[in-house]
Formats: sequence, structure tokens, C-alpha cells
Amino acid sequence: MSTAPTAPDRDAAVARVPVRRLTVLYDAECALCAHVRDWLGRQRQLVPLELVPAGSAEARARFPGLDHAGTLDDINVVGDAGQLYRGAAAWVVVLWALREHRPLAHRLSTPAGMRLAKGAALAAAKWRDGRWGRDQQGREVYQRADGWSYDPSRGWRYTGPGCESEACAPR
Repeated sequence: MSTAPTAPDRDAAVARVPVRRLTVLYDAECALCAHVRDWLGRQRQLVPLELVPAGSAEARARFPGLDHAGTLDDINVVGDAGQLYRGAAAWVVVLWALREHRPLAHRLSTPAGMRLAKGAALAAAKWRDGRWGRDQQGREVYQRADGWSYDPSRGWRYTGPGCESEACAPR
């Protein structure tokens, strides 16, 4: 009689799955993200990286079960066996895939190193948040090119094509 593997056994089996390819989902409208994408393309890779715009038709087709709206908020990396890395862990696994940066990735994967990686990810997110502007009423809002904007006092609003009034605002 066979029994189902226990949680530690399943985790150990997943840990033994080799990573042969990583897909990096990045915000194509973010200047920092585009710069990092270009930089990654110039690096020698031990594990091939596929760079795909987050929220794109290609990303949706390849990963239908993924929260694609969430992939625009932070870097997401998907392994060829379905592994999903987000935020600081995603940055570390991308560095791990690069020949010259694998030793750094190993240092960042320690508990102390992960705190540093999280700090770097937060700094990048803060820089990305620099896309603040003014709405039609002169209030400071975070604006995305897809028509969504965030007003800290009123929340998210959609003002894309065909939605010039408050009718499209989430309730």
C-alpha cells in the first residue's frame, strides 16, 4: 500500500527539480525596469532568462493562472517547472541565473542577505513610485499608462479611453 508523500517529502522533491529556464515578468512602462531588462540581456547567463512584459498578451497566454495585475506591482519570475518568485526572492533568483552574479545571489539568499535584498527591492519600488503626477483637479496621483491612477485620499480610479467621467471609478 502506498501513501501520499508528507509535506517535507513534497518540499524536498520540489527542491530537487532543476531550473533550466526562467521567465522574468517586468513592467515595460517603467524606465528602471526597462533599463534592468536591457542590462540582463547583456549579461552572461548560466540559466537562460526570457524577458516578458508583465500583463502582456504573451504573459497572460503563457501563465493563465497568474495574478497579472499583481505582476505589474513587483518583479515576478517563473521557473520552467512552475516555480514562482516574487519581490526580493525574484531579484535573488535572477542574480543566481547570471554567471558573474551567482556568488552574490548565494550571499543574498542567507537570512541577513535577504534583508538586504528586500531593502534593495523596496528602494526600487520607491523609485518606481516616482510616477506621481497631477490629475484634472490638481491632486497628486500615481499614474499608470493603462488608464489607472491612484489618489491616496480616494483610492484607485480608471480614466482610460471612453471613461472621462466618474462613471468608471470603482465603488
